[in-house]
Amino acid sequence: MLKRFHKIAKISLVCVYLIIVAGAVVRMTGSGMGCPDWPKCFGYYIPPTDASALNFKPNHEYKKGHVIKIDDYFYYAKSDFTTAQNLNIENWEKNTKHEYNTFNVTHTWIEYINRLFTAFAGIPILIMFILSLFLLKTDKALAVASAITIFGMGFEAWLGKTVVDSNLLPYKITIHMIGSFVILASIIYLIHKSSLKKRALNTPTTIKIGLYIALLLTLIQVAIGTQVRQFVDEQVISIGYQKELWLNNPNLQFYIHRTFSFLIIGLNVWLYLKNKKQQLGLNEINWVLILIFIEVFTGILMSYLDFPFGTQPIHLVMAALLFGAQVYLIFKANYSEKTLQNIENA
Repeated sequence: MLKRFHKIAKISLVCVYLIIVAGAVVRMTGSGMGCPDWPKCFGYYIPPTDASALNFKPNHEYKKGHVIKIDDYFYYAKSDFTTAQNLNIENWEKNTKHEYNTFNVTHTWIEYINRLFTAFAGIPILIMFILSLFLLKTDKALAVASAITIFGMGFEAWLGKTVVDSNLLPYKITIHMIGSFVILASIIYLIHKSSLKKRALNTPTTIKIGLYIALLLTLIQVAIGTQVRQFVDEQVISIGYQKELWLNNPNLQFYIHRTFSFLIIGLNVWLYLKNKKQQLGLNEINWVLILIFIEVFTGILMSYLDFPFGTQPIHLVMAALLFGAQVYLIFKANYSEKTLQNIENA
């Protein structure tokens, strides 16, 4: 049962990262409002593929929430009904939740696919939670962490609705991202906890402290990065998609974000050298350095080459992968001989 749980936890982790990738593509393409309602899209389980689908149709059966467009505004059906020959506006509610009243089939389907990834990711996470209940007597921690994960997914789904209703307010997008990090940490814990192949290490306290500080610095860097991203979003609204102008007069957070990367590189290089010299077995630090290099490289490209295609989503996804690798390293470093003895004696 534990082996099966471990496999499902790994599948869940891959699914969550696919959601992050899909979300990054949504952000890169500006498709966040491709579906102006939630959980449906234009009131349908499968969104329209042409703008004509939003035209008023006489003698047509509409369901509650179905969307039509009148004079550059979206209108939502108040209830299930069949239209007469002429439009009766009393049956429709004008969109007042946000300013988005545009149909773009590409944006709509990019956002819709993003939502499908989220829905499908819930399946292995639900299975993981059910399996954890069978392991409740032997390991309560697995059930608790699985419950946190499934609750987190539900919270993220609800938060997704508020993000859409707010017309993509930057601070809500940031909270949405933080929520995904909590889910990642929970699943990574479950993967490590349920592994039958993990090896007890005797990691020095200084290295453990270094790993915690490295993770903290990453989280601070991500937080500052969200403020830089918010600045760029405001620039897009102000001057449009003239990428060469987005960082003409950057805010203070941009310079802090750029300078802070040197501290992160320095600490992680130190951890890498210590691990190599003392043969501590924390080989995932190699991946941490690779991810940091990609992060810095894409950051340089965005700053000096005016946001080349794909650099923004890669930068975001690498940050999520970096966070995951550092969290796993902390769990691995803390699994010592003493921990193993306590488990065997329990």
